[in-house]
Parts: sequence; C-alpha cells; structure tokens
Amino acid sequence: MKQAIMIGAGNIGRGFIGALLEKSGYHVTFADVAENLISAINERKRYTVHIQDQECAEWTVTNISGISSAGQELVDAIAGDCELITTAVGLRILPIVAKPIAAGIQARKAAGNTRILNVVACENAIRGTSQLREAVFSHLNEAEAAYAKEYVGFADCAVDRIVPKASFENPLDVAVEQYTEWDVEKGGWKGELPDIQGCSFVDDLSAYLERKLFTLNSGHAICAYLGALKGYPTIVKSVADPAIGHLVYRAMQESGEGLIQKFGFDPDAHHAYIDRIFARFQNPFLEDETVRVAREPIRKLAPTDRLIKPLTTAYNYGLPVDHLIFGAAAALRFDCPEDEQSVELMAKIKAEGAEKALADYTGLSADEPLFRRILDVYRALGISKC
Repeated sequence: MKQAIMIGAGNIGRGFIGALLEKSGYHVTFADVAENLISAINERKRYTVHIQDQECAEWTVTNISGISSAGQELVDAIAGDCELITTAVGLRILPIVAKPIAAGIQARKAAGNTRILNVVACENAIRGTSQLREAVFSHLNEAEAAYAKEYVGFADCAVDRIVPKASFENPLDVAVEQYTEWDVEKGGWKGELPDIQGCSFVDDLSAYLERKLFTLNSGHAICAYLGALKGYPTIVKSVADPAIGHLVYRAMQESGEGLIQKFGFDPDAHHAYIDRIFARFQNPFLEDETVRVAREPIRKLAPTDRLIKPLTTAYNYGLPVDHLIFGAAAALRFDCPEDEQSVELMAKIKAEGAEKALADYTGLSADEPLFRRILDVYRALGISKC
C-alpha cells in the first residue's frame, strides 16, 4: 500500500491534505508534537470531514495512524517505505521539521534504499518546499546531499482551502469549505506523477502562486483590516458591510487586471475566479475571525506579500489602484495588543511616524506617488482596536 507521512495533524492536515491522500489510496501517518492528538488518532482510527458550504456533505477517513514528530518515530517512518511527505505546520516550523526529514534521508541512504521519496510543503507561503529543501540540505554532508538529489524530490505547491472553526463529538472531526485547490509543480517532483484526488500537477507554479496571493490573500487581508477598523469580529460580518464588501471586491478586480497583464490570463476566466473567491468570503459557515486573518501585519506589508505586490504590479502597468491602496493604509491602523507584530508596528508609528513605518516595512520610497496616496488614506481612517 502507498505510504504518506503528513507532518502536522491540525485542521489543515486532517481536513485538506491528509484527507485527500487517504481518499487517493494512501495510508496516511500523521506526525505531530501534540500527544493528545496523536493518541486520539491511534485510538479512534477514524474521523469525518464535514463540508460546510452551500451544499453540505461529509466523508470518513479511516486509513490512518499517528506518530510523534518530536522523536525517533518520525525518522524511522521516513526511513521505511514512505514515498511522500507533506507538511502543514506553518512556515516558521519548517526549519524544525527539516532536521528529522534530513535524518530520515540519511537513514534511507545508509540502508541502501533507492525508492523515490517526494516532499511537498503545503504551507500558506511562496515556495515553501524550496525553503524546506534548503533547510534539509543544511543537515546533509556531500554524499548524503548527492543521494538526496538523486532519490528525493522537493516540489513546490500552492494550496487553498479555508477550514472554519467547528466542534464535533469526535475531536478529530474537521469542517472544511467545498472549495479546494492544490497545485504541485512538476519540475521538483521525482518519478511518476501519482493520481491524487484534488491535486493538479502544473508546469509553472508562479502564475498560480501569484493568482492566489493577489486574489484570495489580498482580498482576505483587506477585508480583515477594514473589518477590524469597524469592530467586526469575522470576515463574514466584515464583507456583509456594503462599503467594505464593495471596496474589497473592487480591490480584487484591480489586482486581477494586473495579473491579466502579467500572465496573460483569460479575462473572463479570471473574473469568474474572482467571483468564486469573493463568494467564499460570504460563506456563513466560515466564521473566520477578523483578528486571525489580520495578524502579523508587518509580514503582510512586505514588498512581495499580499498588500504591496498586487498594488505595485497593477500600478506599474498603469492600471487603477484606488481601492487596493486601502489595504496597506488599513494595515497600518491594525492595533491589536495580542499580536506581536501589531505591537511592534504601533510602537514604531508612535516613535517614528507612519511615514517611517510605511517606508521601512513596504520598501516604498517617500517620493513615489503611491507612498503619498497610502498615507492620505491612512490619515483618513480611524484607529482600530481588536
């Protein structure tokens, strides 16, 4: 039987990637540091994925087991018959899981195992697998690295599925939306491409990564920051506000025009994609908290992230950005004492001014027209408290 290891047994791991792998005939071994979660997986041996959307459905996942990701168990599992490793742990944790992955590769080499192994980091990040690969290779010597280059594939991917909060009798059960997207770049994959339900193998991931960044991530963040300003607790309530909903939708259209220019997307197809994404924000089952989506504003204000890159891309093509500029402006107003980056942002603005914060975090120059336009909107907005 095909063997896969899913590092990260949280809601994304169970409700998205792990569930699709099990549905495709893999035995899925979940690896996690949460001992109670691993114990529940081994004791119950099943859970249900509940699709909560305009059309509701469910299916049961049974071909599973659990191990600790903190010790030798994970290394041993990788060293065995495993042919696919996926992660859903967050970008910050990837350097940590790189060490047992490297140890597993070392054990495979020592045992003379020439079976192909592929690794896919299913994180909400740009080319997370490439970052994981770099961290893994930092633990390998020259001979081990040569072995890994021959027998271990590292394929970047783009993933998209919202997992709402939900409570079930079985603590392993998870709720998900109907929409799912998992695009894996062929170039990093080794061996024959498998048939995995819900997974598409693509030649160039760049367009898919930026399509998600410019549409879902950008629209989601703008909705969150504007919603926070008005005190809305969830994305659903934020987007239901006519002023916010209109602004978010128009911002997504503006970023979409930039994508169409950059990648040559079919305009009708991309506008339909925008409509599908915008409809997801309105799913009443997705009680996605505004503060959760808005957290880490400094990261989201970076030049290559969801607020600035769509803005500068559209602007550099000479396209309108009247609504996109609200994203960065509202992010500068996100005042949440529970969020470390928000605290840092507010302290910098208080000590050095919004102009300095905008320049330092976004990379925009004070003499650029966009810089002044963002500041004008920033000054027009109120102060938010989460």
